[in-house]
Amino acid sequence: MGRSPCCDKQGLKKGPWTPEEDKILVDFIQSHGHGSWRSLPKLAGLLRCGKSCRLRWTNYLRPDIKRGPFTPEEDKSISQLHAILGNK
Repeated sequence: MGRSPCCDKQGLKKGPWTPEEDKILVDFIQSHGHGSWRSLPKLAGLLRCGKSCRLRWTNYLRPDIKRGPFTPEEDKSISQLHAILGNK
């Protein structure tokens, strides 16, 4: 019982992503969107698992990801919320 495997493990690339793979993934998602992460690698021409593509997009490639240190306003807000809520 349980879910079927997300992909056929044979022939998939593992390890660090190359800039070329990043570009392929970003271009595909910008032109077609991300409907099904399981079918995306095959449609985009990537030799990666759908889960790997989803995590790469979500954690590194999304254009709305904010990088860098907190602004003074964000730092103040975090401190105030921590004083109210604690370590929840």
